[in-house]
Amino acid sequence: MRQILNVFGALSFSAIFIMPVMGVEHAVAADNKPGIEREDYRRVPMPPGFRVEYSERDGPVFADARGKTLYYWPQNTMRNGITGDPKNQSLCTDVPTTETAGLMSPYPPGLILPELDKRKSCAEVWPPVLASDDAEPVGSFSVVTLKDGRKLWAYDEHVLYTSILDKEPGDVRGAVTRQRGGETPAPREVAVAPPAIPPGFGIITTALGRQLLTDKNFSVYMSDRDGPNKSNCDEVCTRTWHPIIAPASARAQGDWTIVERSPGVRQWAFRKSPLYTSVLDADIRSLEGSDVPGWHNVYTQKAPPPPAEFTMQETITGIVLADSHGKTIYLYNCGDDSMDQLACDHPDAPQVYRLAICGGGKVERCLRDWPYVVASATAKSESRTWTVIEIDPQTGHFAQPGQDGALRVWAYRGAPVYTHAGDGRPGDINGHANGEFGGGRNGFRAFFLRDDFFNNAG
Repeated sequence: MRQILNVFGALSFSAIFIMPVMGVEHAVAADNKPGIEREDYRRVPMPPGFRVEYSERDGPVFADARGKTLYYWPQNTMRNGITGDPKNQSLCTDVPTTETAGLMSPYPPGLILPELDKRKSCAEVWPPVLASDDAEPVGSFSVVTLKDGRKLWAYDEHVLYTSILDKEPGDVRGAVTRQRGGETPAPREVAVAPPAIPPGFGIITTALGRQLLTDKNFSVYMSDRDGPNKSNCDEVCTRTWHPIIAPASARAQGDWTIVERSPGVRQWAFRKSPLYTSVLDADIRSLEGSDVPGWHNVYTQKAPPPPAEFTMQETITGIVLADSHGKTIYLYNCGDDSMDQLACDHPDAPQVYRLAICGGGKVERCLRDWPYVVASATAKSESRTWTVIEIDPQTGHFAQPGQDGALRVWAYRGAPVYTHAGDGRPGDINGHANGEFGGGRNGFRAFFLRDDFFNNAG
């Protein structure tokens, strides 16, 4: 049996709030509580007014002068074509699309999209980041001139956008929660500031936080037996736990130090903890090493913990987030098949997609089979990742202030979460992958914190 509390480090990570300070390269934790560890980043040249904000999900992200997170839309190969921005171009127009593009079989092109009278254009949902007429390239930031003469900022040759879903500095609600690739819609990516990590390492964003990996995507571990900048992993220990060796040219910097294991043998340490890989890891991004007592995966920044009334449950494939009764939590994923590839998985979007999947278009069936996770009367948000919102259950849209029959429900990054009526016992995941293409394009997926078989976590 896994040590489930290991997943969130005993749920001890506190929330981060961002002070909107203009013209600075980093933000400050508003609560100033000790023990909050956030990912460091490399200071790079930025356009005037741009800055870096700390997000709870993606660590340090580039932001505009208002603190709004920057995104880009890389080209994506779909089943029936390619969409997304070519380098130094923008295909995100101010004309609303009206028909499907036929990029995702089996649906043909030319089908009329829902709620055309309310449909926003791509540029309304994803406002491009305008540059002044006299703007000059700065570092990896360049200026792209459109055919109509407007100038846009780009990063690494990708045009930049903000999201109308983001309300406060550090929000990343425009980033998808569904899996990328395969049969899923072409996602917008967060413009993450380059992390301050040595060569040989990488970082991925998961539901648990910003996980540190080797450049081969294998997990990095630390041991409770080690002291500050001291390894106690002896010869027998190193048969299973390989020290991550620092080259002779490596130098300590910031959170990174070097431990001398023996004369001339130098080992990397992060926040004074010596680093290792596990010989027993058969797959990349593994969490299995943390099952060994005293060993832990390493995160440059932990994700905020889920609501206190939630639980974690063991399933046949891993660990899922669950409500107070042990019922698995599900995320709803949706992206339409237009050329814009606009998301339809939040309360402001058309609800016809969700209603079709959860109840064949019938509201009553959806409420019965996929009920919202109702927040307790005393529940309150401890972060901006997990919030309490009010939903009109009959429409699926946000409720009006004081509306009769409104539900106070839990939301993950602004979108409601659900349970499934078909789950009878804690650990059941009978609703997982319910929908089109395994729930990745339009449907429900279990909120996996850890999945040792199908890489659903994160």
